[in-house]
Amino acid sequence: MTTSPLTRRRRWRHIAGLLVLAALLIVGGRLAWAWWNPLGEQTIDRSQPVLLQSIHDLSRFEAATGTFQVVVDLEKDANFLPDAIKGSRTLFVGSGGVDAYVDFSGLAKDAVTVSEDRTQVTLRLPRAQLEKPNIDNNRSYVFAQQRGLLDRVEDFLSASPTDQRELYVLAEKKIAEAATASDLRARADANTKVMLQGLLKSLGFSKVTVKFSDEP
Repeated sequence: MTTSPLTRRRRWRHIAGLLVLAALLIVGGRLAWAWWNPLGEQTIDRSQPVLLQSIHDLSRFEAATGTFQVVVDLEKDANFLPDAIKGSRTLFVGSGGVDAYVDFSGLAKDAVTVSEDRTQVTLRLPRAQLEKPNIDNNRSYVFAQQRGLLDRVEDFLSASPTDQRELYVLAEKKIAEAATASDLRARADANTKVMLQGLLKSLGFSKVTVKFSDEP
C-alpha cells in the first residue's frame, strides 16, 4: 500500500514535534536538576563587618618601590628513611614588593634652616627605610612538589594539607634580604631630594639644600 505525500508530511511533522519535545524535556530536566540538585554546593558568606581598629596619621614620603621575585627550594629529609617514604621537596615562586620611605615625623627642631632673607633653605632628613615585604598572593605559587608516601598520608589526614605558610615566610625573608642589598634605599633618598627641592622652589626659595643625618 502506497503512502500518500500528505500522510508522509504529517508523519514527519509528528516526528519533528516529538524531537523538539524531547529536547525541551532534556533541557528542562537539566535546569531542574541544577536548581534542586541535592548534591550541589552553595557558598554562603557569613563574614562579619570590617571593624576599624585604629587610624594613624601618616607623616612620611613613599619614595620608591621595588618588585622582587624569588624561587624558594625547600627540602625536608628524614634521618633514616628514603625520600620515597618520608621527605618532601617544594619549589615555590614568591613575588612581592618592598616600599622605601622617608619618615618626617621624627625631625629635630633644627632640621629646617631658613636664611634671614628667606631665599635659601636647608633640610636635614633621616635616611630612607624599608617597609616589610608585601607578598603578592596572585603571583606566588607552588610549581613543583615531591612528597614521600608518609607525607602524602599525613596531608590526606590533615585538616590543612596544603599549608604554605612556611613557604611564604621564607620567601618574605629572602625578598627582604634582597631589598636590603639593592639600591632601593639610595633611590628613595634621591627621589626625596628631588621632590623636596621642587616643592620648596615652587614656594619661592631660590636655593634648596637637602642633606641626610649622616652627612657632614
